[in-house]
Amino acid sequence: MSNSPFEIPNELRDFAERSVEQARKAFEGFLTVAQRATGAAGDATNTSQSGAKSVSAHVLAYTEQNVNAAFDLAHKLVKAKDPQEALALQSEYMKAQLAVLQNQAKELSAIIQKSVTPGSI
Repeated sequence: MSNSPFEIPNELRDFAERSVEQARKAFEGFLTVAQRATGAAGDATNTSQSGAKSVSAHVLAYTEQNVNAAFDLAHKLVKAKDPQEALALQSEYMKAQLAVLQNQAKELSAIIQKSVTPGSI
């Protein structure tokens, strides 16, 4: 062990890493159930509701993408050697995620606009 006051014991780091992986697996299970439910509900809808179905599918896909990015960050943070590295990882994540969220908002806005425009379905 080094003299750094911020040193995290390997056992704690391993525990945190396992916890992140367990949370990721739990989320993937939830996502699978949500996708099946969305698919089943989508099969029961008629054509006039296809716009709402498309919006729901995109929101679910965006949610999956964003949560996976957060899990990736958590995994990297667990391996961070010091607070400076953790802050750099957090800053990088925030910049990248802000760009992703802006793009998702634009795409979702276009999908919603298309779904409410008469004759676009």
